[in-house]
Amino acid sequence: MTRFANLFEQLKTKNEGAFVPFVTLCDPDFDRSFDIICTLVDNGADALELGFPFSDPLLDGPVIQAANNRALSAGCSTETCFQLLTKVRSKYPEIPISLLLCANLIYQQTLDGFYQRCADTGVDAVLVADIPLLAAEPYIQAATKYDVQPVFICPPNADKKTVCKVAQNSKGYTYLVSRSGVTSAENQSYAANLDSLVEQLKAHNSPPILQGFGIAQPQQVKDALQMGVDGAISGSATVKIIAQNLDNHANCLAELANFIQSMKSATKA
Repeated sequence: MTRFANLFEQLKTKNEGAFVPFVTLCDPDFDRSFDIICTLVDNGADALELGFPFSDPLLDGPVIQAANNRALSAGCSTETCFQLLTKVRSKYPEIPISLLLCANLIYQQTLDGFYQRCADTGVDAVLVADIPLLAAEPYIQAATKYDVQPVFICPPNADKKTVCKVAQNSKGYTYLVSRSGVTSAENQSYAANLDSLVEQLKAHNSPPILQGFGIAQPQQVKDALQMGVDGAISGSATVKIIAQNLDNHANCLAELANFIQSMKSATKA
């Protein structure tokens, strides 16, 4: 059983949803990033979604764009990211880890080279933010070859054919986007058809559904679970805490601990 499958099975027996924070690797630098990731796991994160810093992220709003810039300014490269992932996996052998990144970073390594490295590092799943399903087959094949689970986004404007393909091609979990636009903790408006998309994804036997974009408060986690998804992802709200505490690392870790605990508590019945 894969780590994600095992996680969702365990949560189901406890009648809990999943809470998954997102951070950018090496933000604000290698050592502090490792401390931050450890804090996320130690305070209740069920899985990790981790970004590779990139100069032109397509889905990210200002908060995560700034995180990308901090990591790049600290000298972070794809190689550095994999070194950090190796360190995280060594400390936490069971936590599911998903990567969220842009295709250029994969292409530069070659598909085989990148997914082989993911497998060697203990990465469970990869979501390529800027590859549509119609161009995804080479990525799916490479991921499958190295036992890495491909994850796809179900956007709020997805038609029935797209929903079906997202459900059929996603492994590990499915990423349901709350609304159109870029990531932001401030924009907490949701598309009106999310409940219909959840029903359609389940009808096509999709992997467990995690809702992301605009998840910043415990009540939003509860609302998402009540709608029928299996968990929630919070990126901008998590990264914002890092940005607000760049000069006080101890306070950063303390605030992250409190945030993760409160968001995870919201997943429990």
